[in-house]
Amino acid sequence: MTDAVSYPWGEPCWVDSLQPDPEAAVAFYSSLFGWEFDDPTAHGYRVARLGGRRVAGVGQAPPMLDRGAWATYFLVDDLDRTVGLVDEAGGTLLVGPAEGSDGERTALFDDPSGAPFGVRGGSTPLSAEILDAPGAWQMSALHTPDLAAAGKFYAAVFGWRLEMAPGSGVGLWRLAGSTRRAAHPTMPDDVIAVATGAEPGFGVPPHWAVNVQVADTDAVARRVVELGGSLLMPPTDAPGFRNAVLADPSGGVLAISQFVEA
Repeated sequence: MTDAVSYPWGEPCWVDSLQPDPEAAVAFYSSLFGWEFDDPTAHGYRVARLGGRRVAGVGQAPPMLDRGAWATYFLVDDLDRTVGLVDEAGGTLLVGPAEGSDGERTALFDDPSGAPFGVRGGSTPLSAEILDAPGAWQMSALHTPDLAAAGKFYAAVFGWRLEMAPGSGVGLWRLAGSTRRAAHPTMPDDVIAVATGAEPGFGVPPHWAVNVQVADTDAVARRVVELGGSLLMPPTDAPGFRNAVLADPSGGVLAISQFVEA
């Protein structure tokens, strides 16, 4: 999706990476994806652009975070009400609500399984202006040990509906009114994210994974290593995609996917 993007309330709208050394991350992702970064805000936040359009952000990690981390944010019309809904549904407020520039307000939460996520609201919340194109955010995926519990939580807070894709074990998060469209021609237009069950005890905590589309997974994977990052999952084929999982030099984990014609 490269046309103008609009988001209904409750939809994932932005991704960013919180980093112990934001300038090092800016250098890494500029070289990896060709992103160009705006000058830092008063708080040191940098907005990345692809072809002049907002695509992601890089900010300073809080002191308790000693490595890079990618986060997904959902758009809300009333952040204070969202804080109450998260609490009622069994989630936890981690940071905020914080007042940003130009009337934006943000907060970070854990869902009941411990998967962190963010929300953005206020008069001018940041949102991605390009999606589903090489070098741009493709979609985020919840990895959780209890899909049923996750379905209840995100329905209560954001109005999402969880539907299992037949025969795949993958859940599709759907939001009425969305035209986000999953980056795959077989998926309905109102799919805004995906979910998979994560077996406990394998050392990977519940989390929201961020996925960036690429034109050539193998080439990007090689470039990651050249730039000082690492591969957590080498290029691997899946139906319709060639995927990999990388870690940037500070340990921030990001998935990449290339469309593969059948």
